[in-house]
Amino acid sequence: MGKIVVSEHVSLDGVVQDPTGEEGFERGGWFLRMSAGDREAWAELALAEARGADALLLGRRSDDWFAARWPARTGEWADRLNGLRKYVVSATLDEPRWSNATVLGGDPVEEVSALGRDVDGDVVVYASAGLVRTLLEHDLVDELRLVVHPVVLGAGRRLFGDTTTHLRLVGVRTVGDDLALLTYRRP
Repeated sequence: MGKIVVSEHVSLDGVVQDPTGEEGFERGGWFLRMSAGDREAWAELALAEARGADALLLGRRSDDWFAARWPARTGEWADRLNGLRKYVVSATLDEPRWSNATVLGGDPVEEVSALGRDVDGDVVVYASAGLVRTLLEHDLVDELRLVVHPVVLGAGRRLFGDTTTHLRLVGVRTVGDDLALLTYRRP
C-alpha cells in the first residue's frame, strides 16, 4: 500500500502561488529569493525526497510545467525525476507531456484512492495546489511536507483555501539558514 505525500513550498502566510514568478502574479518569484546556502540545502533535501519516491502525482498544469523543464536537465536529481512513474490527474488531458506518465482521467478521489492501494511506497505530489486541496478534503493525504520560506506575501492563492483538516506534527527541521521543513501526518 502506497503513501500519498504532499511536498509543497509555502510562504509564512501559506501562499503557494507563483513561487518562480513565471505566472505573472505581482508577488511571485518568492522561491527565488533564498540564499545560495539555503538553495544548496534545499537541493539536497529535494534529491533525498526524490530518491525515496516510488511515483509522482501531478495536476495537468504541474505536468506541463515540469515537462517543459526537466527532460533537458542532467544529473542524479533530474535522472531520478525523469525516470519515476508519474500520474497526472486531469479531466482534459489525453497525453501527458512528461515521460513515464499516465493520465488519471476519472474521478480524482477514486483514482488517487486506487493509486494509493496499487503503488507501494511514496507517491509524491509536487505543486498542484488544487489537487492537494481535493486530496486533503477527502482525507487522502498521508503525509504533508511543507518547506516554509521566510516571506510574508499578504495575498495570493493559499495551499489550504477553505479546506478543513486535522494533521499531527511529526517533524521540524531547519533547511539551510532560513527555511523550515514541517512534516505532518494524519492522526
